[in-house]
Amino acid sequence: MPEAKPAAKKAPKGKDAPKEAPAAKQTPPAEPPKEAPPEDQSPTVEEPTGLFLKKPDSVSVETGKDTVILAKVNGKELPGKPSIKWFKGKWQELGSKSGARFTFKESHDSASNVRPPTGPEPGLATDTRHPGPQVYTVELHIGKVVLGDRGDYRLEVKAKDVCDSCPFNVDVEAPRQDSSGQSLESFKRSGDGKSEDAGELDFSGLLKKREVVEEEKKKKKDDDDLGIPPEIWELLKGAKKSEYEKIAFQYGITDLRGMLKRLKKAKVEVKKSAAFTKKLDPAYQVDRGNKIKLVVEISDPDLPLKWFKNGQEIKPSSKYVFENVGKKRILTINKCTLADDAAYEVAVKDEKCFTELFVKEPPVLIVTPLEDQQVFVGDRVEMSVEVSEEGAQVMWMKDGVEMTREDSYKARYRFKKDGKRHILIYSDVAQEDGGRYQVITNGGQCEAELIVEEKQLEVLQDIADLTVKASEQAVFKCEVSDEKVTGKWYKNGVEVRPSKRITISHVGRFHKLVIDDVRPEDEGDYTFVPDGYALSLSAKLNFLGKISFLFLLGMENPPSQTFRISGCLPAELRSLSDEMFRVFTVSEGRTRIEQRPDCSSFVIESAERSDEGRYTIKVTNPAGEDVASIFLRVVDVPDPPEAVRVTSVGEDWAILVWEPPKYDGGQPVTGYLMERKKKGSHRWMKLNFEVFTDTTYESTKMIEGVLYEMRVFAVNAIGVSQPSMNTKPFMPIAPTSAPQHLTVEDVTDTTTTLKWRPPDRIGAGGIDGYLVEYCLEGSEEWVSANKEPVERCGFTVKDLPTGARILFRVVGVNIAGRSEPATLLQPVTIREIVEQPKIRLPRHLRQTYIRKVGEALNLVIPFQGKPRPQVVWTKGGAPLDTSRVNVRTSDFDTVFFVRQAARSDSGEYELSVQIENMKDTATIRIRVVEKAGPAENVMVKEVWGTNALVEWQPPKDDGNSEITGYFVQKADKKTMEWFNVYEHNRHTSCTVSDLIVGNEYYFRVFSENICGLSDSPGVSKNTARILKTGITLKPMEYKEHDFRTAPKFLTPLMDRVVVAGYAAALNCAVRGHPKPKVVWMKNKMEIHEDPKFLITNYQGILTLNIRRPSPFDAGTYSCRAFNELGEALAECKLDVRGEEGMVPH
Repeated sequence: MPEAKPAAKKAPKGKDAPKEAPAAKQTPPAEPPKEAPPEDQSPTVEEPTGLFLKKPDSVSVETGKDTVILAKVNGKELPGKPSIKWFKGKWQELGSKSGARFTFKESHDSASNVRPPTGPEPGLATDTRHPGPQVYTVELHIGKVVLGDRGDYRLEVKAKDVCDSCPFNVDVEAPRQDSSGQSLESFKRSGDGKSEDAGELDFSGLLKKREVVEEEKKKKKDDDDLGIPPEIWELLKGAKKSEYEKIAFQYGITDLRGMLKRLKKAKVEVKKSAAFTKKLDPAYQVDRGNKIKLVVEISDPDLPLKWFKNGQEIKPSSKYVFENVGKKRILTINKCTLADDAAYEVAVKDEKCFTELFVKEPPVLIVTPLEDQQVFVGDRVEMSVEVSEEGAQVMWMKDGVEMTREDSYKARYRFKKDGKRHILIYSDVAQEDGGRYQVITNGGQCEAELIVEEKQLEVLQDIADLTVKASEQAVFKCEVSDEKVTGKWYKNGVEVRPSKRITISHVGRFHKLVIDDVRPEDEGDYTFVPDGYALSLSAKLNFLGKISFLFLLGMENPPSQTFRISGCLPAELRSLSDEMFRVFTVSEGRTRIEQRPDCSSFVIESAERSDEGRYTIKVTNPAGEDVASIFLRVVDVPDPPEAVRVTSVGEDWAILVWEPPKYDGGQPVTGYLMERKKKGSHRWMKLNFEVFTDTTYESTKMIEGVLYEMRVFAVNAIGVSQPSMNTKPFMPIAPTSAPQHLTVEDVTDTTTTLKWRPPDRIGAGGIDGYLVEYCLEGSEEWVSANKEPVERCGFTVKDLPTGARILFRVVGVNIAGRSEPATLLQPVTIREIVEQPKIRLPRHLRQTYIRKVGEALNLVIPFQGKPRPQVVWTKGGAPLDTSRVNVRTSDFDTVFFVRQAARSDSGEYELSVQIENMKDTATIRIRVVEKAGPAENVMVKEVWGTNALVEWQPPKDDGNSEITGYFVQKADKKTMEWFNVYEHNRHTSCTVSDLIVGNEYYFRVFSENICGLSDSPGVSKNTARILKTGITLKPMEYKEHDFRTAPKFLTPLMDRVVVAGYAAALNCAVRGHPKPKVVWMKNKMEIHEDPKFLITNYQGILTLNIRRPSPFDAGTYSCRAFNELGEALAECKLDVRGEEGMVPH
């Protein structure tokens, strides 16, 4: 294989070529290029950069020869095995589908210790951890280079996040003629002398040699055809333009530009169908559930016709309905399903036409969207959406990143389908799972926010202070919100350990500390501390000995006061209130006294605000009396906040305002909590977790165009109030951005016309219109020019003072209010600008305008000029006939209209546009044409043999148009059936040949002009009679040539890798005579009439179409062609992969 020469050392052409050029022919076969010499040996070598130790060189190679491009990659810089890709141009990847001429080779050397050309800096450690190959050598071999291989190439190396590429160029030259070799060898002397100088120069030998070389060049040029086989050219000629690129990629054609030039020069003959006058379209598309009609038109209504689906004949049924309407044959497919997505064909005798039906899935609409959720860490979360179709495909996204089933195992989520409902489930949600989730279908999308909070422990029942006597039992009890929470009990800061008297228990949410046989040393402060939370619950244990008087106020509901008395005599107990000195003596009811020998309890059930006040107990006996008092304050949660309302909204925010509650519950209000939800939803989302002290709050992160409701809670030391009344539903909507490109279109003495473009951002609120305002220069008062918004992007401001300088601005208006104004930078002077009249004659009216009789004449001619010019139409200097011609003139154009043109409307029309003494004119030439009359005086002038000379004269009436030709027909006198002889004959005579001996013929001639053939022909007045003569035919003797050949594959099958679900095709080309029979096999099993496979044979191009292949369709496919002289076999491997298994290009 000759060595590829770098482009920089390319030899000059023509006269400047050096004499040493013949030495290139002596170059021995080149070995693969060696590694670059060390830096000290070749100071001119470029230092490699990036991943390449040796970059690929640009080469120049002759047509028909082989070349190799080599590069080396530093493996130490790569985190793993690299992915090597070769590209031609910017996008075309060279691979197995590029053809057999392109081969690729990769090798590596793991033993070599390669260092970069510049060693590491002192003090820096060299990374030796990478155990993989040190040097990767990659090669691109191009065999039998053609002109189409010329161009720019690129080598790309990728390994995980590391990527590098290097461009190079391949230049292809035509074979050089060796002047010192071939030419001098031919330019030799004749004669028998031994001396080279003896004899005469043989010029004839040189000329013969040159003729042979030229013939070989011409033959090679014809045979080369860019290296594309002739059967591929035939396939390209019969294909549509849209399929050229697909065929070129399939058969490895890289020179697309050369292929298109060659196809443009080739004349493709369109074969007319004998059976079909109108064929099926190449493809049809229908929505699932709808019906579709496939219509063909045949030439003969009596011909039998059959419909096929995937090669199987279709029988009429309620699903498939056949109709015959004249020559039309209609197949109606009702209620199309995905099973109807197939290839269809219709056959009439031996002719067929094909189409493909694509059943489109209807758009999947979102019926029930996602809802915002607020959960705690560890909760189970289900985010569900309901769509309009069962089994529909939806895409879940979190914060703009697609969520896939492959990642679900790492992220702890899973997907579930329940009919039309699609559910995203987190069994144990984590805080990082919070974010904005989206569901996208082909018919819409929805989104919602998931807020994940750290779980806060709530105290459902606090522990209470206890007062017990000796030997009694003390029970401390509390209830928290989480059953799994454990904790520890402490007494005066020291952990309490269980013993015989002390029992610690944990049942569900309840935690208990039980002390039996209470002793004085048990008195103290007891605390319960939950594990993992910065929270503690405390209470005090009081031990009762001999106390003269003691009272306690229980804070639980119902509240009660217990007064314990000690003494020798029975005491009379009276409980008094400061409210009108009311005395409580009742032992039953909501407010009652419970008496025991040594204890009196005052009980109030379901305390109310009216129970607040000072209470006194008086104890008397014969020995004396004692009095104690306490002030009872009844506290409660506050009332809900009042006057909750939204005062303003924006694109994604709203301002919430409220009034404090009338009653604070006996404790000051410490703050507020806010919630919001979408209208129609029942799921409220908290907006703050720490109490908010102000009465104005800005809510953000809302979706524009969605209705929301909000509510507020008041908080005091007792707890949280009931929610306030919901706000009225509101929608976050922002005004539009400012209108764009405000300009002045026209100015008169009292008006100004403005125009502008719509705003960049309109938003969900849409735009209701625009308001135009103006302000005199030097003033700050803006005056509205229009009371109601205008919808179009233009407006004329009227009644302006002449000569004033005025500023203008435009604002967009929608439901959210006014946008920012778009203001003119400079004031406008209100004064009309004089503009000379000018006619803008359209291009098609600058030449003669031709219309047919009966058609409408509608000429629109724009002009300019200020003030409005005077427009005048004339024909031949005279005014127009207003009964036939209608003229309409505006400020910018004039319209010339004739409903039905007649030949009398032909002529020259003059248009003048005048402003005072300034004038512009234009001339419009109109010609109204119709069909010409018949040819005159058609005569048969001469008859000889089987030929006849027919002559005629032009028609009297040419239809006001040039005669472009004549249409000649002949008819046998016996049958008088007319047959075409000549079309578009330019002369007034013609010779009709190949007439049948013994017949007598008439001839007729139609005239033809721009309107078509004349309505009637001119018929010959005499006939041409063909006489019989004694003519005998002596056949020539010849030996018939044997054209029979055994089958041979011109283009073999190529291994393919396809994506599951997308149609695939296996192609090859075979030649043989008689026409070989073809059998396709999969894994050596013959493929019979399987609707999944469609087999075609078009002029030796064999195609096996596989509809929607699956991984089960992978295997070895073979094509066997055989006839009486032999057989041939071609095989390939087909690999079917899922979409996720394909490497993106």
